[in-house]
Amino acid sequence: MVIRQIDNSQINAAIVLIWETFLQFEAPDYSDEGIQSFRDFIENKEIIKSLDFFGAYENDELKGVIATSENCKHICCFFVKAQYHRQGIGRMLWEYLLNNSENLLFTVNSSPYAVPIYHKFGFVDTNSEQLADGIRFTPMQFKR
Repeated sequence: MVIRQIDNSQINAAIVLIWETFLQFEAPDYSDEGIQSFRDFIENKEIIKSLDFFGAYENDELKGVIATSENCKHICCFFVKAQYHRQGIGRMLWEYLLNNSENLLFTVNSSPYAVPIYHKFGFVDTNSEQLADGIRFTPMQFKR
């Protein structure tokens, strides 16, 4: 498994992985408004250009993606293809981010599905579950 930054030529593959995985695991917890809000976010080319994307690759197959903003301080998207769940790919992506950044604090607005995963990575809730534009999330942070 190789973790590397995703360049512009591979962004579309990352967006497809994010959308397909979102539909499978996140969308069931969201209203139609929330699903549309997420789709609008990942289809906004200006926002996408402002993010840093990292991918987990094996034999040139993209198996997982983590996307960050604010100089890798805030996790915006974190998805692993369904068939590769529970194989440590998410942890590899998170540790890559952690080991390649000097940030002391990382934040995420976690979907209901991912809260236990972030807890396993050492994140703590900073507030109760929120709802904005139909998207349910729990604000969380990780301090070194």
